[in-house]
Parts: sequence; structure tokens; C-alpha cells
Amino acid sequence: MTQESVRRSNASYSNMYGRVNNNMAHERMKVYFCTDLDKSVLVNNFEKRGWSQVSADDDWNFYWAGVQTCRNIFSVDSGYRMNDNQMINHFPNHYELSRKDLLVKNIKRYRKDLERDGNALAEKSDGSWSGGTRYLYLDFIPVTFVLPADYNMFVEEYRKNPQSTWIMKPCGKSQGAGIFLINKLSKLKKWSREAKGAFHPQIAKESYVISRYIDNPLLIGGKKFDLRLYVLVTSFRPLKAYLFKQGFCRFCTVKYDTSMTELDNMYVHLTNVSVQKHGGEYNSLHGGKWSVQNLALYLEGTRGKEVTDRLFGAISWLIVHSLRAVAPVMASDRHCFECYGYDIIIDNNLKPWLVEVNASPSLTSTTVTDRILKYKLIDNILSVVLPPDGVPDVRWNKIPSADALGNFDLLIDEELAAQEEAQNSQQNKNSKSMGNRWK
Repeated sequence: MTQESVRRSNASYSNMYGRVNNNMAHERMKVYFCTDLDKSVLVNNFEKRGWSQVSADDDWNFYWAGVQTCRNIFSVDSGYRMNDNQMINHFPNHYELSRKDLLVKNIKRYRKDLERDGNALAEKSDGSWSGGTRYLYLDFIPVTFVLPADYNMFVEEYRKNPQSTWIMKPCGKSQGAGIFLINKLSKLKKWSREAKGAFHPQIAKESYVISRYIDNPLLIGGKKFDLRLYVLVTSFRPLKAYLFKQGFCRFCTVKYDTSMTELDNMYVHLTNVSVQKHGGEYNSLHGGKWSVQNLALYLEGTRGKEVTDRLFGAISWLIVHSLRAVAPVMASDRHCFECYGYDIIIDNNLKPWLVEVNASPSLTSTTVTDRILKYKLIDNILSVVLPPDGVPDVRWNKIPSADALGNFDLLIDEELAAQEEAQNSQQNKNSKSMGNRWK
């Protein structure tokens, strides 16, 4: 009997998503992976660790799955239960963060909850600001409404400032699909009429978000750009999150222009590579990308180190509070981790705005630099989410060593913070009791 057939005969049982024998996992120290995505940055990283690839209906320890596969695995109908030596790369309801309408809903609820509790984080400005009152510390998403549900509220807001431009995005799409800008209510009404027509039944069923367009973006070389940052979450309760240091800027290929004639020119307004690569000005050598490190150096040189540090501090703040906003509703399954792609726009006052969050950031490499970055990203993710012996095991405490972090910086670890707080509290008690002895 071959070693492979022994392994299979010893497996507890197998169903369409595979099952691995828990008792054997550490004896054989062999890890089996499967993936829906045929990406070299994934497979090369797994094979470098000596892992063997299997299909989805075989016994697996580590599954890098698409979001639909993940939903199928966690659906009630599947009746599937993972064991202690299995991990998967999405949380069951990741869409609470990555769907545009749910992200907005959760952030709005988070702010209201803090306000109700009298938390200082929810403090608002007085009405002297040109747009009325606003949150002083949690004002990191543009004013946004979900259509068609919030249509009347949107109209009320629009009429306060009828010269403003708004951006429409379908809630369930990505890569710039279905996005357009409006600056007149009549254009929205026209779109709404067309959407209800017989030719667009799919649009009529879709929800859209409409957000105030950031029309004063920070420009470099006259061009608009956004930031793509990678955020790894290993647990939502307690919240444990890490920021990858090697994010990048994505530039438009055409110089920024707010005139009416350019309102429909997506090469001016959308930074998505999936949009820009079809433009005549697209440069396939650098892919219209610039490292976050280069951005920081540029800003330090043009605006100064203090304001640059403040900007990157505000970006970390924004990420942490967006995660805290969804943590109460997220199913924090111990078998799961997730790498989110955060898209952030910086305005010309160096204020960061959260545009959206992607649950499946692209692993396609458009340049050599891109390929190196994404290979390192996957390698570092594996180092952080796996126990020190490299074998998936959900029983470990998910506190990686400093060496294991690689290019990740710790953003927040509520468990570590609680431990430190308890230690400090104990030390204070001890020092007080020592002081009392001499009284």
C-alpha cells in the first residue's frame, strides 16, 4: 500500500469539502492545501513550505478559497464542520465589511452606539462647519446613502449643496464596474427611469451607494491617485489586525479635471487598474503604481515630516475603527483569517477617506515589482496566521512572534492590550501596598 493510500484510508471521512484526520495531523507534519485560484504567488508559497496540493473533495488543511466557495462551506445546508487542523482565508460573513452598503450601515451604527453611550469618540463639531455638524474623530467616510432605500434623505442632502458632485456605485460589484458620477438630480432621475425599464432588469434589482465625491483629491503630477493597503485580520473578537507596510498608490493615466466635459471620463476619476489599463496613456512597465514609501518621502519633502506622520496615523486610526465597526456582527470563526484590500483617497488637506474594502484583493501581477510584493504578502500572511511549527492549528493563541510578522505592523491586538492593562493594574496595586507598609 502506498503512503498516499495509507493517508486516505486513515482519514476520518471525506465529503465535498474534504476532512482531515485530527489525530494524524501533527504526527505526519504534512500539510495539504487546495485553492480555487490558479495564482503562482499562492501555489509557489505553499509548495515552498513543502505542502502538497489536493482537490477540494480531498483531505485538506489549508484552503485559499474564493468568497463563493467560502459561503458554500459555511452555509447551513452544507452541514460541514471544520476540525482543529483546518484553516480558510475568509470569515463567513466578510461582506459586512466588503459590501459597500453594509460597510456604510455598520460604520453609521458604530458611531450611533458610541454616541448613545456618551463616548468621547463620537463627539461632533458645532454647526459652524460649512457642511453642518460632523464627527470630529470618526469622520472618515464621505456622506453616503444607499439607493433606492435612502433616496429621500439623499435628495434632502443634495439640496443643501446643489453644486456638489456625487459618485454612484453598485453595492455588489468591484473593479470599477457600473460606477458613474452625477452633479444634477435630473441625471439620477433619468438613470432611475431607465433602470426600471425592460432593458435593465438587473439594475432595477441592485442596490447602489451614492457618496459625496471627493473633488479635492491630493494630486501628484496633476493626477489623482488612491492607496491600496493590505490589512490582515486573524480574529474579530478579540480584534487582532496587522497592516502590510508595502502598500502602493494607483494613479489615473489622465490629469485630473473637474469640468463638466470630463465628468464621464473614468480615466480621470477612477484609479482602478482594471479601468486604467485600457487607456492609451497606461504604462505597463510601472503599471501606474508608486510605493507607499515613495509617497511618504514625497510628502515629507513637500509638506514636512510632522504632517506626513499625522496622515499615516490617521490612516491607521481609520482602519482600526472600520474593523471595530463590524466586529460585533462578524462571525469570528477561529478557523478563519482574512486579508482585506483597503482603498483610501487622500484629499489636498491630507485627510484620508475610506472609499471601500475588498475581501478578495487582486493577486494578479501587472509588473515585476507587483509580483515580488504579492509573493511577499502571501508569505508574510502565512507566517502570521500559522503556529510556529507551520501546521494549521486553531488552538494556538494567535500571537505571532516579532520575527513572524515580516512586513506586517501590528495595528491592534485587544487580547495583548488587555493583558498589558491587567499587568499594569497589578503592578500599581503592588506598588501601593508596598507604599502603605511605611505609613
